[in-house]
Amino acid sequence: MANPTNALSHILVLLFKSTFLLQQNPQIILGIDPGTLVMGYGLIRVDKNSISLLEMGVLQLAKRQDHAERLEMIFRKMEMLIKTHQPSSVAIEAPFFGKNVQSMLKLGRAQGVAIAAAMMHGLAAQEYAPRKIKQSITGKGNATKEQVWQMLQHTLKLEEDPRFFDATDAVAVALCHHYQNRLPTPKTEGPTRISTAKTRNSWETFLSENPQRIRKS
Repeated sequence: MANPTNALSHILVLLFKSTFLLQQNPQIILGIDPGTLVMGYGLIRVDKNSISLLEMGVLQLAKRQDHAERLEMIFRKMEMLIKTHQPSSVAIEAPFFGKNVQSMLKLGRAQGVAIAAAMMHGLAAQEYAPRKIKQSITGKGNATKEQVWQMLQHTLKLEEDPRFFDATDAVAVALCHHYQNRLPTPKTEGPTRISTAKTRNSWETFLSENPQRIRKS
């Protein structure tokens, strides 16, 4: 009978190798900062250890009074960006919870349209909370937009100042997505060891804390 530990180790090695080979090719990531008045977008190219900015900008939506027309503009812009740059992945900033219910509903629709446009082209959109993005870029979850931009300037070697922080926020989303999906450096080359003692202790703790979950025959 095959050892389940060795089988799991073999699966992990195959998964690591396939993901590693996939990441050898240049990756283009589209970051989106959804909004009802302004939508920010940013595209970065990741080629091994090199990260460069391809494009960033904003889509002005305030000139359209009808909310449905704004949603159509978002969809068309997403399609244009995807067809032009052929990104391999899409990352979107998740809306924060505010007190204005109507604003939250409209923002959720804008985000949903951006996600739908990505899915239409076979791309799954990954969401990241604002605090997660700031933490990933600057190391501080409460960093200001200016601090985020300064770190982006350093990382991407940019000199010009942005006209809209919506655009820089979108670039930060894309870079956050890259950081979150980088392969960790393996510590050893040997097979992965599973601590059965830790598993056993966790299971015993669960049973002691939840005696009602034990089915008696």
